[in-house]
Amino acid sequence: MRRDGPDDAGYPARSAPGCGALGELETKLVDCRACPRLVAWREQVAVVKRSSFRDWEYWARPVPGFGPADAPLALIGLAPAAHGGNRTGRIFTGDPSGEVLYAALYEVGLASQPTATHRGDGLALHGVRITVPVHCAPPDNRPSVGERDTCRPWLARELELLRPGLRVVVALGGFAWQALLPVLADAGWSLPRPRPKFGHGAQVLLTDARSGRDLYLLGCYHPSQRNVSTHTLTVPMLHTVLRHAAQLAGVTGPGPRGTP
Repeated sequence: MRRDGPDDAGYPARSAPGCGALGELETKLVDCRACPRLVAWREQVAVVKRSSFRDWEYWARPVPGFGPADAPLALIGLAPAAHGGNRTGRIFTGDPSGEVLYAALYEVGLASQPTATHRGDGLALHGVRITVPVHCAPPDNRPSVGERDTCRPWLARELELLRPGLRVVVALGGFAWQALLPVLADAGWSLPRPRPKFGHGAQVLLTDARSGRDLYLLGCYHPSQRNVSTHTLTVPMLHTVLRHAAQLAGVTGPGPRGTP
C-alpha cells in the first residue's frame, strides 16, 4: 500500500483541500480507496450484482456530487445506494430514493426531467447540486463514524467551492445533518448553542462573521424507500421543503413539469 496514494486513510485530507475546482475534486475523489470496508463492499456488489442488473458494468467507485458549480442550493444525502449510484456512477440515480427525489425536483422546477436512470440520460439540474457525506456505498446503508470522518474533507471542500453563491443547504436526514454541522462550523459559519437538532422542516440561519453573509440550513426527511412507504415522508412534504429551499436560495428554474 502506498502511504501517499489513494489507498491511504489520509488521502482525502491531503487531496481535497488543494482542489481549485469541482472538476478537479471529482477526478481525485473517484480514485479514493481510503476506507477498506467500503472499497471491499462496493466492489463485491459490482461482481455479485442484482439479477435485474446482471448486464450492467457497475461503476463501483466513489460517486461524486452532481449539479452546477454555481448552484445556490445544495442537497446533502447519506451515501450512494449499492445498486443505485454504485451501479450508475451518479448520485441518487437508479434507486427508489432517486426516483422520489428527482421526480420532486422536476415538479418544483429544479430538474429537467423527472427520471434519473444513468449518466448521460440527459438529466440536468437547475440551481441545485446534490452531494453526500460518504461517497462509497456502505453495507446496510450504514457508514461508520470513522468512514464518515475520513470522507469529510471531500464534503468540506465541495461546499467551500460552492460557497461564493451558496445560500441554502438542505440535509436529507439526520445523518446528513450531523455530518454537516462540524463542516459548517469549521468553515466559519456560526452555529447556535446548543447545536440545532435535526427535524423535518427545521430551519437554522447561519452567519459568516467574516463576510456577514447568511446561509440557511434546512432539514428534510431522507426520501428512502422506508420513509416513503411508511409515510414518514410524503411527496407533498418533500415538495414543500424543496420549494421553500428554492425560494430562499433565489433559484428560478424552468418551472414545474418543464413549463416556462
